[in-house]
Amino acid sequence: MKITIFTSNQPRHIRLINKLSEISDEVFAIQECNTVFPGITKDFFNNSEVMEKYFSNVKKAEKEVFGDLKFLNKNVRSLSLKLGDLNKVNMENLQLALQSDIYIIFGSSFIKEPLVDFLIDKKAINIHMGVSPYYRGSSCNFWAAYDNNPELIGATIHMLGKGLDSGDMLYHALPKPEKISPFLLGMKAVEVAQNSLVDRIYSKEIFGYKPIKQDKTKEIRYTKNIDFNDIVAREYLNNLLNEDEIYNKLINRDRSLLLNPYIN
Repeated sequence: MKITIFTSNQPRHIRLINKLSEISDEVFAIQECNTVFPGITKDFFNNSEVMEKYFSNVKKAEKEVFGDLKFLNKNVRSLSLKLGDLNKVNMENLQLALQSDIYIIFGSSFIKEPLVDFLIDKKAINIHMGVSPYYRGSSCNFWAAYDNNPELIGATIHMLGKGLDSGDMLYHALPKPEKISPFLLGMKAVEVAQNSLVDRIYSKEIFGYKPIKQDKTKEIRYTKNIDFNDIVAREYLNNLLNEDEIYNKLINRDRSLLLNPYIN
């Protein structure tokens, strides 16, 4: 089995690439790269004192769950691009990666035609870090925590569509209830999403789900990159949910809001 993944270059992205390589003969990883020092080096996010403080918490949680940066496994063939360059690459240059059995998107930039048409035809699967249709767009789990909704910190595994996070849903993956910081909860959500997808690809269970259309009338927030700025980051850091508040929200999570929930 061959798998192609469109993803990024942080430890959490590298971990998924390597997990997929453990269940496949060959993995093609197209990585759109940005700085591994967000908040310090200006790149996708601004560099400022508050961003440095915010992302120091993010990176600490990521390291605890996914470890440090590491090399890819031997059966992975990678192509590194700058974030946002994917849609400028000629399809012919991607041909080796476009002959796989399974296609996965996790943390790539917004994919446009003609590549998105090819991937939709191949029934590509997207990991959206956010619980759709409630939270869509950018930094969704941040906004769920910001809105005092940690019970909606999780992931949506759905079919790739032409709209942002708009494809038909397969299931939701969320972290189990425990006393935990909001930063660690967000990384646990990534881990649960990855583990569930790899397990369900290996067992072929993923192919048995009936895709369900999203009900956009249930949307709480649709956010863009520009919405996450120093002001909201500072407000968030000054009003962090404590571990008891998070646990109480998670233990009372309304499962009727979720599709085929995978909670671990």
